[in-house]
Amino acid sequence: MLKESSRGYKNGDQVVLPPYGVGVVSGTTTRTIAGSAHQYYEVEFPNGTSRAFVPVASPQAAGLRPALTKEEVQGVLERLNNGRINLPKQWAARHRRVTEILSSGDPYQIATLASELRRWDLERGLPDLDRQAYRRALRLLAGEVSAVLDISQKEARAMIDAGEDDELN
Repeated sequence: MLKESSRGYKNGDQVVLPPYGVGVVSGTTTRTIAGSAHQYYEVEFPNGTSRAFVPVASPQAAGLRPALTKEEVQGVLERLNNGRINLPKQWAARHRRVTEILSSGDPYQIATLASELRRWDLERGLPDLDRQAYRRALRLLAGEVSAVLDISQKEARAMIDAGEDDELN
């Protein structure tokens, strides 16, 4: 499962901040809010135009977590191939649950969701919103896998798709 960072983050650490994806801690900065000085992690994202400031005192509250390690990627790919989750049959409840999982940023939960949605698609096809959620789950996973393994998004997606092909054969 995901590791928690109790030690804090330092320059160069790869982190994930839902819904932005994988970024790199570029340092800390002090900002004055309502007359009080607060420390923030400065997180930069790959495109170079996005930056987020996350409170040093409570990064988990903002959803900040360490990126997967190379060793953890295999576990996520395994979950993508054979994870199971009970999703509500009723659309509104299912949509709430799917949105909650995608917003969590937890790659294990997202991989499990993608596995289940793929199974549904093979069995009976997916409605448009579920198909969009499935694609978003795959994009989120590919983004993190590519950053962690230092490969292109296309190569990461090929790894993810290879697992799908194995399951279908």
